[in-house]
Amino acid sequence: MSSFPAPIWRLMFLLPLLAQLPVPALASDEVTLTPHVAEYKVKISILGGKLRTELSANESGYTANSSLHASGLASVFVRGDVIESSTFAVGEDGVRPLKFNSTDRISKKDKSMDFDFDWDNNTVSGKINDVDFTMDLEDHVYDRVSIQYELMLDLMNDNPSDEYSLLDDDELKFLQVSNIGTKQIKVPFGKFEAIGIQHRKKNSTRITTLWCVEDLGYLPAIIEQHRDGKLAVRAVLTSYQPTVSTAASVGPVE
Repeated sequence: MSSFPAPIWRLMFLLPLLAQLPVPALASDEVTLTPHVAEYKVKISILGGKLRTELSANESGYTANSSLHASGLASVFVRGDVIESSTFAVGEDGVRPLKFNSTDRISKKDKSMDFDFDWDNNTVSGKINDVDFTMDLEDHVYDRVSIQYELMLDLMNDNPSDEYSLLDDDELKFLQVSNIGTKQIKVPFGKFEAIGIQHRKKNSTRITTLWCVEDLGYLPAIIEQHRDGKLAVRAVLTSYQPTVSTAASVGPVE
């Protein structure tokens, strides 16, 4: 057992959101993000881990942080962690990433990325392992943290797209999205009615399913990835806490 596979938030493009918090740039009938802290229990094959996500407001808009750590038996075989962060604005046209950075100390080789998005000139530039990187942008493009929040906003506003553009390392990839219906789910945080959202890269046999809870602002309470029809990764919500006093208290269904 050499290492975890790719960081789990590459599998999901959804991170916890909650409630409705108006932003002046948005129309009055639209909703946006509430700062939070959430935790997931992750299982990859026989190995375990913990995923923690945190969203906070700032002068630019929001900063979202994610951290993945091995736990239990996995901590014997797997070293390090994966830390990723995105700063992004939210306006009438949705999420616009501004800065993204990633430090991966779980994979076989350490990897770091640091990107700056320049929307005035439609470019993204930065470094990948100290090597300079630049790419022209033609349309809405998201880093692999901010894309999670764009989809959540789209779901809350009942306007999801069937395809999203993702900057993954130094490649531009297209993710296809579909709705597979609703069902009752049970996770450590509680029981919920959830809607199933699937996504996959074009021509890929890897399919990710997110069971999102409308009562929690379409927070994904279960994240599953299948490869060639077999379950490879599963994450379940263990805790969620809004971090602003104006947010409504939300809990599981009794």
